[in-house]
Amino acid sequence: MKKNKIFGALFLSMAASIWGGMFVVVKVVVAYIPPIELVWMRYLIAVVVLFAIGCAQHVDWRVKRKDWPLILLIGVIGNALSIVTQEAGTWLSSAQLGSVITAATPTFMILFARWLLKERLTWAKIASVALATIGVLMIVGIHALVVGKLLGAAFLMIAALTWAFMSVLVKLVPGDYSPVQVTTLATATALVCLSPIVLLQRSAVQWHYLMQPKIILCLLYLGVISTAVAFVMWNRGLRLMNATGSGLFFVFQPFVGTFLGWLILGEAIGFGFWAGVLLISASIWITIRYSD
Repeated sequence: MKKNKIFGALFLSMAASIWGGMFVVVKVVVAYIPPIELVWMRYLIAVVVLFAIGCAQHVDWRVKRKDWPLILLIGVIGNALSIVTQEAGTWLSSAQLGSVITAATPTFMILFARWLLKERLTWAKIASVALATIGVLMIVGIHALVVGKLLGAAFLMIAALTWAFMSVLVKLVPGDYSPVQVTTLATATALVCLSPIVLLQRSAVQWHYLMQPKIILCLLYLGVISTAVAFVMWNRGLRLMNATGSGLFFVFQPFVGTFLGWLILGEAIGFGFWAGVLLISASIWITIRYSD
């Protein structure tokens, strides 16, 4: 059981860290490609990669009729609605604000896990999420909440809510299905949902930007790394830990985003960053040590 927690923590941490770098990439690409079209391209690449991985692993793609509604709901809520509102919110505000607001996901997961999974609330769970939330605010800075745009913040809040809901729904998927299979089908569902919108708005996209090496590399990162690889890791990690503890590792996203901003963009970090790191580390230790 303890071994499962360690592997689950590893998968969740790696996925959230990948998404931390994603905010910077999205901020670059949405200047050329609108959010919905960007998500569609990202998923098109991801579905191809995921299907190839599934075939290499000899995945049985058959799904029981009673399980289809749940998998389709995961795709619509998590892969379509959550990601579109996240990228639109980042576009309308800033990557920093996106990191702060979407870091509320663990708190929402506590509520959904209590409602859908009947998970027991403990002082350890509450304390770990509280420490992680304070740590995130110290890392990114409370001032980011003040300067953000209202509409962008609203989209980001929807993204946090829907991602938390989707993450809890994944716990309801029978263990017969592999994370690759669930991720592929959910991503394909989102791709189908977004296709009519992309088709209607195709004239608004300046497709020649797709020939630029910078845009190609960004799309490959978003499609292969932050979607195909990270989504599978996240779904796998969710299977190995309880929903409340799983959500905690989402805080790696703003931590890594801020660190990369310092490393690559030369943005300053101060005492708040290191204090936040200590608080997040403490919250993760509490989760692994005391969670069910």
